[in-house]
Amino acid sequence: MVYEANARLRDPIYGCAGAICHLQKQICDLQAELAKAQAEILNMQCQNANLCDLICKVQMGTAQSPAVDENNNSNLGVQSATALAYTTQQNSAFIEDANMGVSWEPLWT
Repeated sequence: MVYEANARLRDPIYGCAGAICHLQKQICDLQAELAKAQAEILNMQCQNANLCDLICKVQMGTAQSPAVDENNNSNLGVQSATALAYTTQQNSAFIEDANMGVSWEPLWT
């Protein structure tokens, strides 16, 4: 016990090894939770993009009915293309943000 006390006085890090190990485990757990949350967000964004694409296709199908004139048809196509471009831009921005994470290497192996 005296040896332990003297060792901690000489090398304060030695006495903190357990706390450091515990904190590293918490970091790993939180990184895994963050990765899972990011994957869920990406999945939801892909579903949103697919839904927007489906809506655009349905609108394009309805726009080609004989009751709608050609002017409305071209406006609808431009709006659909703009909505799809916006969704694609948002998804690519998220992917870039997700790749900016800090990689934590464990200190104790």
